[in-house]
Formats: sequence, structure tokens, C-alpha cells
Amino acid sequence: MAPRFLRELIPRREKRAPSGGTLAALKSLTWVQSAQFWVGWLAWSCDAIDFFAVSLTVSSLAKQFDETVQNITTAITLTLLFRPVGAIIFGILSDRFGRKWPLVFNLVLCSILELGTGFVQTFPQFLAVRALFGISMGGIWGLAIASALENLPVELRGIGSGILQEGYAVGYLIAAVINLTLVAQHGWRVLFWTGAGISFFAAVIRVLVPESAYFLRAKEQEMAAGTTTSKKTKIFIRETKEMLKRHWLLCIYSVLLMSGFNFLSHGSQDLYPTYLEDTKGFSTHDATIATIIGNCYIGRRLTIVYVPLINDVFIPLWVLPSSFSALSAGAFCIQVGVQGAWGVIPIQLAEMSPPAFRATFPGVAYQIGNMVSAASAQIEATGGDNLRTTIIKNGAPTQVPNYATVQAIFIGVVAIFVLIITIIGPENHSSHFENHKAAFEEGGGRDDAVADNTSQASYPVVDEIHEKNSV
Repeated sequence: MAPRFLRELIPRREKRAPSGGTLAALKSLTWVQSAQFWVGWLAWSCDAIDFFAVSLTVSSLAKQFDETVQNITTAITLTLLFRPVGAIIFGILSDRFGRKWPLVFNLVLCSILELGTGFVQTFPQFLAVRALFGISMGGIWGLAIASALENLPVELRGIGSGILQEGYAVGYLIAAVINLTLVAQHGWRVLFWTGAGISFFAAVIRVLVPESAYFLRAKEQEMAAGTTTSKKTKIFIRETKEMLKRHWLLCIYSVLLMSGFNFLSHGSQDLYPTYLEDTKGFSTHDATIATIIGNCYIGRRLTIVYVPLINDVFIPLWVLPSSFSALSAGAFCIQVGVQGAWGVIPIQLAEMSPPAFRATFPGVAYQIGNMVSAASAQIEATGGDNLRTTIIKNGAPTQVPNYATVQAIFIGVVAIFVLIITIIGPENHSSHFENHKAAFEEGGGRDDAVADNTSQASYPVVDEIHEKNSV
């Protein structure tokens, strides 16, 4: 008989609502559910705009501060290194106090630091602001997926996961378009200023959208029981310790999984424009357009196990051609693989996480994975410095970094690692985590702690709850 982890690669079918299927669940969505989902999507898109503002302007930043490309990528590394701090801070705030206001504050802080990035005058100032920015950016993903997915019916969470994660690709596209248009005319600073405005807009939208039904139910029950704020905080700390005691091995596995995924995405994206400009001799304009084409598709719910194989198959198309059309096609195929696999991750981590810690656990696992993969751009930049190739530039043979070979090796090895770590891992398909107790309720740290009153799962009544609370 095959090992258990192989037998469970195909999970049980999703439980259907009595009214039947995905279409019925889609028709039953209320405006509150839809708004909470799309505001999570918008927040995640802002995260991508803000992060890729650096990778898209590496060459311009190197000229501005008179630094090497390798030194400029230190800013990317610092941002990734500090993101776990933000994930811990904002994840705890979200699991303790609710989804709404922690995300609002998080987005406003991102906006302020992004705005500040556009005003720096020296390289040390740039590095300092990007390090602080890493803390604020670190909280976005965990808060976004918790708010978006816990308010959807279980039948829609798989599809919602793919759409939500593609907010990152959309953010990348927006940043690339801004780089292609406004930056070309007004310089690199305008990309950071525009990103700051979009993040602030997202914060305003989140203020207008009501709190998650999950927290409305939990807070109403605790209020009825007369539980004070200080007591809820003590309970939260105790249940957090209980969760860590029970799930330390799952924590390690999740970090390994997210490390592989982040190496895959950063290895194929962060230095891609630089690879096209330096190794293939493209102009900044053409490199940006190829980046847009590479990310211009709608995510599909591809199984994580076989998607990495797509990456390995299309690596030759990613690195061997020299024409614009062929390289754009290679970028497109690779990103279909990368983002297709990522589309499953939000719901996979949300269902795999301890139910009461759906903001903290996925967010911290994801950001520690980011921290582990923080040196992706520097690894590739260093590899390019040591592995050279010759191209014809301005009619003369010129030695340039061989980013094609470096990225081919990097992406191929990481894709195989992702395949293996996914196969041996757990899955909690179609988990009804919305019925679980919150982290500040007694027993919230246990996986079997179902809420006494799970009426919040009946989402059509959520609008009525918010109307009563607003009177």
C-alpha cells in the first residue's frame, strides 16, 4: 500500500451546501462578504505595487545612488528580512482585536513609508526606510487572506484563493505600467509616491467595510459573558502558548513550504527586468513590457504538486531565446507556473493553520519563508558577477552577467524542492474554520474548539447584524 501522504494527494470532495454547489454559493453572497473579499484583494495588490517598486527600478536606483546592482538589491533583502516582524505584530493584533482596524493601520503605515521612500537623498536613508517598510508590509498578507477567505462559503474558498493571490500579479502589473509611463517621464520617485496614494486609498476603503462576521459573533458572546478586555488578552496569551505547544512541527513545515515558494517567486521576478536589460541587451522600455506580458493572465487552480514541473519544462524558453517575442512567451509560461501554484497557497495555509490563528500563523509562516528567501536577488546578482557571457553591444563584444544560466539553475532546483515538500505535507481540505472559537475565547488554542453559537456561518444575516450595530 502507498504511504499515507501519497494516498491523500487527492482530498475528499468539498461538502456542498443544501442549496447545492458553487453557483448557489455564489448567488448567496451578500454585499458585506463581497466587499470583505475584494478589500483583502486590494490590500494584497498594494503590497505587490510597493514591493516591486524597487525591483523594477534597480538600474535607476543604482545610477541615483552610484551603487552596484548587488548593493541596491540589499534593499530588497532588508525588506524581506523585516517582514516577519510585521507579520507577528499585525497578525497578533488581528487575531486578538479583529480584522478591520489592524489592516487599516497597516495600510496607512505602508502609505507613509512608501511616500517617504520617494524623498530619500542618500543610499543609507533608502536602506533605512525600506527596512522599516518591511515591517509594515509584513502584516498585509496574513490579514488580507484571513479577512477575505473566512467570510466566504466553503464552496467558494478554493476559487477565491486563486483570485485573491492573483492580486499580487495585478499589483506587479500596475507597478510595471507606472514604471513604463510615469517613471519614464518623471523619474523613479513617482512610482513610490503613486504606490503610497494607492495604499492610502485601500485603507479608506477598508474603513468603510464592516468588521468580519467571525469577530462580531465572538465579541458579542464575550460581551454577553461579561469578559473584560484584560481577561480576553490573558486568555489570548494562554491559548497562543497552547497552540504553539500543539503545532510546533506544523510551524516548521509551513516555513519550509513558504521558503520554497518564495524562492521560486523572487528568483523568477526580482531581477527579471535587470536580466533582460543586462544579459539580453533590452532597453528599459522593452524589459518592462516583457514583465507585463509575463504577468498578464488570470490565475488557475492548478495542483501545487505538478505545477512546478511546468516551470522546469519551460526554463529553456525563459533563458535561451534572444528575441523579444520568444522571451516574453517564456516569461508568460514560467509565471503561469509560479502564480498558478501560488493561487492555491492562501486557502491551503488558511485550512492547514490552527483555526483561531488564521492571521498570525499563515502570515508569520509566509514572511519567515520570505526572510529565508531574502537573498534571492543577491544570490542571482552575485552569480551573475561570477558567471559571465558575451553579447554584442553597440557593435562590439561586451562581457555581461549571465543571468540566464544563473536563473535557470536557481528556478529549476527550487521547483523540485517545492514539489517534494508539497507531496509530503498535510492538507485539511474544506475546513469549516469559521465555526471555530476566536483566539481570545477559552479553548481557542485547540483544534476542536467549536464556537457555542455558529450562526455567523449563515452569511445572509450578516447585513442585518451590521445594520443593527450602525443604528
